Amino acid sequence: MNFLRGVMGGPSAGPQPSGAETIQKLCDRVASSTLLDDRRDAVRALKSLSKKYRLEVGIQAMEHLVRVLQTDRSDSEIIGYALDTLYNVISNDLEEEEQDDSEEENSPKQVDDLGSQFTEIFIKQQENVTLLLTLVEEFDFHVRWPGVKLLTSLLKQQGPQVQQIILVSPMGVSRLMDLLADSREVIRNDGVLLLQQLTKSNAAIQKIVAFENAFERLLDIITEEGNSDGGIVVEDCLLLLQNLLKNNNSNQNFFKEGSYIQRMKPWFEVGDDNCGWSAQKVTNLHLMLQLVRVLVSPTNPPGATSSCQKAMFHCGLLQQLCTILMATGVPADILTETINTVSEVIRGCQMNQDYFASVNAPSNPPRPAIVVLLMSMVNERQPFVLRCAVLYCFQCFLYKNQKGQGEIVSTLLPSTIDATGNSVSAGQLLCGGLFSTDSLSNWCAAVALAHALQENATLKEQLLRVQLATSIGNPPVSLLQQCTNILSQGDKIDRRGSKVQTRVGLLMLLCTWLSNCSIAVTHFLHNPANIPFLTGQIAENLGEEEQLVQGLCALLLGISIYYNDNSLENYRKEKLKQLIEKRIGRENFIEKLGFISKHELYSRAAQKPQPSFSSPDHMMFDHEFTKLVKELEGVISKAIYKSSEEDKKEEEVKKTLEQHDNIVTHYKKVIREQDQELEELKQQVNTLKSQNEQLQTTVTQQVSQIQQHKDQYNLLKVQLGKDNQHHNSHSDTVQMNGIQVEEVSKLKEELEEWKNKHELLQGQLREKDSLIEKLKPSQLETGTEQSSQASKSSGLEHSELQKELEMLRTQIQLQSAEITKLQAENQKLQVMNTSADPALGDSSATAAKNLELEGRLVQEVKELKNEVKALSEEKASLKQHLDSSNSTVAILQDEKSKLQQEVAESKKEQDDLLVLLADQDQKLSALKNKLKDLGVPVEDEDDIESGDQADEDEDGDEEEQD
Repeated sequence: MNFLRGVMGGPSAGPQPSGAETIQKLCDRVASSTLLDDRRDAVRALKSLSKKYRLEVGIQAMEHLVRVLQTDRSDSEIIGYALDTLYNVISNDLEEEEQDDSEEENSPKQVDDLGSQFTEIFIKQQENVTLLLTLVEEFDFHVRWPGVKLLTSLLKQQGPQVQQIILVSPMGVSRLMDLLADSREVIRNDGVLLLQQLTKSNAAIQKIVAFENAFERLLDIITEEGNSDGGIVVEDCLLLLQNLLKNNNSNQNFFKEGSYIQRMKPWFEVGDDNCGWSAQKVTNLHLMLQLVRVLVSPTNPPGATSSCQKAMFHCGLLQQLCTILMATGVPADILTETINTVSEVIRGCQMNQDYFASVNAPSNPPRPAIVVLLMSMVNERQPFVLRCAVLYCFQCFLYKNQKGQGEIVSTLLPSTIDATGNSVSAGQLLCGGLFSTDSLSNWCAAVALAHALQENATLKEQLLRVQLATSIGNPPVSLLQQCTNILSQGDKIDRRGSKVQTRVGLLMLLCTWLSNCSIAVTHFLHNPANIPFLTGQIAENLGEEEQLVQGLCALLLGISIYYNDNSLENYRKEKLKQLIEKRIGRENFIEKLGFISKHELYSRAAQKPQPSFSSPDHMMFDHEFTKLVKELEGVISKAIYKSSEEDKKEEEVKKTLEQHDNIVTHYKKVIREQDQELEELKQQVNTLKSQNEQLQTTVTQQVSQIQQHKDQYNLLKVQLGKDNQHHNSHSDTVQMNGIQVEEVSKLKEELEEWKNKHELLQGQLREKDSLIEKLKPSQLETGTEQSSQASKSSGLEHSELQKELEMLRTQIQLQSAEITKLQAENQKLQVMNTSADPALGDSSATAAKNLELEGRLVQEVKELKNEVKALSEEKASLKQHLDSSNSTVAILQDEKSKLQQEVAESKKEQDDLLVLLADQDQKLSALKNKLKDLGVPVEDEDDIESGDQADEDEDGDEEEQD
C-alpha cells in the first residue's frame, strides 16, 4: 500500500527523510550508478537542493561533482548541472536565496565564510581549476556559461590563490581572453566580469591580458554598445580597463603607443541637448573621465604622463573636455569630475596650459574659462566639492607655468587693471575672495595666490607693488600690509565658517611669499606691528585649534630670520634671535614649529596634489605648502641656534656660491649659444649640401639639354640650307627684325676679337717653332757614341715637344675652321638681311615661314654665343699649352748647352785622333817605300780608288744599254 501511495503521489504514512539523508542517497547514486541517465538525474536533483541545503551539498557532494566533471565530459547536460551545483555552493550571491524574517543579522557574514571555505576546498587540488579552464573552452552554452560563472565566483572568494593557479597553467589567461570574442552576449558580458576579478591587483596578469589584444576588443565593445549612452556592459568594460591601466606603467605605455587614446575622444561627444541624463550615462561618463585621469595621474612617471598629455591635445580630447566644461545642463558630479580631469591633463604641460588659457566661456561678452571657474570658487553658494575641483584646476594650470603665473599676477598690478571696470579679472576675483567674510573663500583665494607665486622670485617682488583701496578717504594699502592687518585682527571680524581657516590660509600665503625673497622679508619687517604680533601669538598658551596657527606663525618668523638680508638695523638676524630667546625661548619656538608637521591634516595633504577633504573644516593645508614646510623646518631650526660668526661665515659662503653659480650660469649660457650656433651651422651645411645636390642635378640636366639643343641646331642648319636654296630659286626673302641685326653685329665684333687673339697665338707658336728649329742643328753635330746617346734622349724630348706642337696646330686649325664656318654663316645672315623683301609679309604662309626662320635664327644666335664661350675656354687651354711649351724650351736650352760642351769635347778627341792618323799614315808610307825598294809590288790607295771608279762606270753603261 505504501508503494502505491508512493507511485500515485499520495502522502506516505512513514517518517519523511531529512535533507541530509536525501543528499546522501543522491551522492551514492552519482558515485555508484552505471547508467548515465541515473547519474544525470541525481546531479539534477542535487542542483535543485543546493540552494536550500548549501552546506550539506557542499560537504557531501563536492567530491562526486568534481569526479563527474572529470569522467562525464562527453555529456554536456550533466556537466552543466554539476557546474551549476558547484556555483550554488560556492557563490555568496544572496539575491536568489529565500531568507526568512527570523534570520540573524550576522547571516551574510556566515554565508561569506561558508563560500570562502568551500572555495578553499575546491582549489586545494589545482587540477580542479585547470579542469575548469578546459571546460570554459567548450563552445556548448550549457557548459561554458556555468563554467564562467563558477570561475568568477572562485576569484571573488580566493582571488590571489586562483590568480596564481591560472597564471602558472599553460595558456590559462589566453583561454579566458577568447570569451570576449564569443558571439553570445551573455557569455561575453560574463567574460568581462570574470576578467575584472582576474586582473585585480595582479600586474603580471594585467600585462598578459593587455598584450592579448584586450584594449582593442574592449574599445570595440564600448563602441558597439553606444559609448557613454550604453548600458551596464559599458560600465563593466570601463572597470576592466581601469584594472588594466591603473598603476601599470607598461600597460599605459602600450595603450598610448597603440593609438588607443585617440579612440577615447568619441566618448565625450555629448550633444547640445544635455537635459535628461540617465543614471547609467552619468555612471559611464564618470568612469570614462576616471580612465583619462588614470593615464595622466600625477603619481605616474613624469615622462609617461607628459606623452599622454601631448597625445590628448593632438587628438582633440582636451578640446572635447573643455567643451563639456563650458556646456550647460551638465550634472554637478560630471562637471566636478570633468574639472578634475582637465586639471590633470594640463598639469605641468606648457602646451596644454596655453590652450586652456585661451578657452573662453560661451557668454556675452565671452570670458576666459579661468575667470568663470574662479567665480565659482569664491562663490560660497557653490557645492564644496565643485569649489575644491576649481581650486585644483587653478593649481594645475599654474604648476611649472611661469607664463601663466605672470598673467595672473599682471591682472593685479596697477598698470594692467581695467579702469572701466567692464570685465572682472582673475586677480580681482582672488583679492575679493581673500578679503570676503567667507572663511572657505579666504582659504581658497590665499592658496590660489600662493600658487601664482610658487618658485618665482620676480613675481614675489612685483606683487609688492599691488595697492588696495580699503575705504573712501583713506590712502591705499599694499596687499602685503592688508594681509597682515587681517591676520592681526583675527577674531574681531565676523566670518562664516572656521576663523582658524582664514588665518591658516593667510599665513600659508605669507610664508610662500616671503620664502626665498629678501625684498619681501624687508617689506614685511618694515611694518613695526608684525614681529610683536608673531612673538605674542607664539608665546601664548592657546587651545589645540590655535596650536596650528602658532606653528605657522613660528614658521613665518623663522622665514623672516633665514631670508633676512640685514638691511633694517632694528630687525637684523641677531636681534630677532635675541628676541626669540627672551620672549619665547628657543626650545619652545622649535616645539611650536613642530606642531605643523605633526598635525593629522598636514599628513593627509602631503599624500597627493588634489585637495580632497571630507568637510570644509578639514581644509587646512595645501600639498605644495607641505613641501615648503618639509624644506624649511630643519633649515630654520639650525638658523635659530647659529651664532653671529656662523651667520657671517654662512653669508660669505653664500656669496661665493652665488658667484660660482653666476660663473656657471654664464658658461651655461655660452654653451647654449655655441650649441645654437652649431645647430645653425649644421642646418646651413645641410642646406648647402641639398643645394649642391640640386645644382648638380640641374647641371646634368642642362648638359643634356645643351646636347639636345646642339643636335637640334645641326638639324636646323641643314634645313636652313635647304630653305635658302628654295627661297633663292623663287626669289623669296626673309625679313629680320632689329634685335637680330644687333645680335649679328655683336657676333661680328666678337669674331674680330677672336681673329686677333688667334693671330697672336699663331705668332707665339711661330717663335717657339723657330727656337726648336735652331736647336735641331746642334743635335745633328754630335758624331761620337757618347754624344749620340745624349742626342737620343734630347731627340725623344724634342719628338714629344713636336707632338704637342702638332696637337696645338690641329686645335688651332679646328678653331680656324670653326671661325670660317661662323664667318660663312654670318655672311649668309647678312645676305638674307640685305635681300629681305617686305612685300612678301602679306601672305599667311610667308608669315609662318618668317616666324619659323626667326626662331631658328634666335636659336642659331644662342648657339653662336655658346660657341664663343667654347672658344674662350679653348683660348685658356692654348695659353696653358704655351706655358708648358715655354717650360720645355727652357729645358731644351739647358740640354743644348750641355750638348755644346759635349761637342767641344768630341772635337778635341777628333783632333787627337787626326794627329794619330797622320802619324800612322807617315809610318805606312815609310813602310811602303821600304817594300818598293825591296822589289815587292805595292798598290797605292789612289790606284785602288781609281780602279774601283772605272768598274762602277762600266756597270752603269751596261745598265743604260739594257
